[in-house]
Amino acid sequence: MLITMPIPSYEEKGFAKIEEIMGISFKNKDILVQALVHRSFLNENRDFPLAHNERLEFLGDAVLELVVTEYLIENYLNPEGELTNWRAALVNGTMCARVAREMGLEPYLFLSHGESKDENTKARDYILANALEALIGAIYVDQGWEMAHQFITRWVVTKLPEVLELGLWMDSKSRFQEASQEIVGITPTYKVVSENGPDHAKEFTVAIHLDKEKIAEGTGGSKQEAQTAAAEEGLKVKKWKGPKIQILERKKEDPIG
Repeated sequence: MLITMPIPSYEEKGFAKIEEIMGISFKNKDILVQALVHRSFLNENRDFPLAHNERLEFLGDAVLELVVTEYLIENYLNPEGELTNWRAALVNGTMCARVAREMGLEPYLFLSHGESKDENTKARDYILANALEALIGAIYVDQGWEMAHQFITRWVVTKLPEVLELGLWMDSKSRFQEASQEIVGITPTYKVVSENGPDHAKEFTVAIHLDKEKIAEGTGGSKQEAQTAAAEEGLKVKKWKGPKIQILERKKEDPIG
């Protein structure tokens, strides 16, 4: 069998560490590197020998959704509408970016100088989420279905108990409102505290209230984003979890359909 040497970037960035974290030794090291190549990097490095990661991301997105769907349908009898919400909470950009950070993928990204400066931003989370999907695509291509299945089960599916306990299948505003109405019988209100910055890059600060009591504040690039952030912070302050739902676990003898 012909063995080719990986491109220098594999050694320079220490990609062996990622393989160690995953417990996967890639046969084709280059496809592992490619999974972390953002399009912007190639605009500034036109001689780079690998393509960007968007085709791998496209593939990984489908593999991720299928593995999560298979797990839910095999283990729960809840209506498909509820399973759809649970799945969305497991495969959305927020969760994928979180998993990418937990794995420590960020230092391995290939980004343009401009993108490299945008740490801890929504743009960076978007890139990280896409990189995780591309990594799943690379695992599928290099290692096959079973290894991709194991990876997704370990890093993503294991988040399901948290999703169900905290109600992460609902947005934070809905979670806070349901909890506040159920626990204290009050519907929350939101008030803009401040607006800063030019029109094209405003930052809003919004406070969430229960009656006259201010619970928390949140900031965002729009009032809606700031309200969502305030609700998320409010849930932490009040230590409220998600709404109670009935979880119907499927036994082996139960039909899938």
